Amino acid sequence: MAHWLAKTEPSTYSWQRFVEEKRARWDGVRNYQARNNLAEMKKGDEVLIYHSGDDKAVVGIASVSKAAYPDPTIDDERWVCVDLVPVRALGKPVPLATIKAEPSLKDVALVRHTRLSVMPLGAAEFRAIVALGKA
Repeated sequence: MAHWLAKTEPSTYSWQRFVEEKRARWDGVRNYQARNNLAEMKKGDEVLIYHSGDDKAVVGIASVSKAAYPDPTIDDERWVCVDLVPVRALGKPVPLATIKAEPSLKDVALVRHTRLSVMPLGAAEFRAIVALGKA
């Protein structure tokens, strides 16, 4: 099982809305590196959901329920999307500043590639962020 982080602007698609809808098609990604990351996702992979914009915090854990398939929002089969389902909210959001301050997370993609919307995480990085989110 692989681990990922996916960003969303809460004013566009919030964790709360995701939970209410019980699933989401993670589409509309138009960055090549992020697209390649989506294409690598497999059913059952764990995904941290990160609120970008003003919030800048990891807020919950999702799971890939359907691996990559052509993104229906564009007429170009090179672009893909995945389906995600919410697993649980973190006990407390984990702000970007907290992640940056944690020595074990200094090389996490969220810190190094700030504009990337979908990125891989190592298992230890995933666990460390989840541990920071315990209430």
